[in-house]
Amino acid sequence: MPKLWSETIEAHRHTVREATLDAAAALVAEHGLLSVTMSRIAQETGIGRATLYKYFPDVESILTAWHERQIAGHLEHLTAVRDQSDGERERLEAVLTAYALMTHGRHGHHGTEVAALLHQGTHVARAHQQLRELISDLLTEGAKAGDLRDDVAPDELADYCLHALGAAGSLPSEAAILRLVTVTLAGLRSPAEAGSPASVGRKAVDQEQRLHHHRRHGAH
Repeated sequence: MPKLWSETIEAHRHTVREATLDAAAALVAEHGLLSVTMSRIAQETGIGRATLYKYFPDVESILTAWHERQIAGHLEHLTAVRDQSDGERERLEAVLTAYALMTHGRHGHHGTEVAALLHQGTHVARAHQQLRELISDLLTEGAKAGDLRDDVAPDELADYCLHALGAAGSLPSEAAILRLVTVTLAGLRSPAEAGSPASVGRKAVDQEQRLHHHRRHGAH
């Protein structure tokens, strides 16, 4: 098969797959999970049911694929946020802020039934581990630089961060979310760093800068 023809076919498959995932997510958001069928998805994407079944066996597989795409995009966004910041502490603050705002942003986008379906796959556990490693690495770097505590294992502190910031989903505003991030970060600072006047004065400035950056660039 000629390379150009092969690439054209692959691009077409990618387009159909992406359109299918988008259509399924839109239908769930608008009508709820129980109202979504393969026929409706095929209708929304403008392809036949027989063609759709060549890509996915059922609605659950489509939603799972959509969720995998969402999670991958979130991890890419957090990695980009990390790479855009200078300094160990700044990178950690940027990632935790982006994660908290992201958690708040997706709160309520799916009903409990959809959430139960999407969060039981192995892809979720794998993504959680990648996120945990991302934060753990930042904590390790911060401890080596003397900015963060080194008396607790980085993996344990990463779990602390993820559990603490999970509360962002139920907070009423971005300001409340940033306060939660500040409290979380306070538990990570080294004893000497935590009580210094410079550190106390910098917290408010850092908080405002993080919010301004998020509003400019937005979450993924």
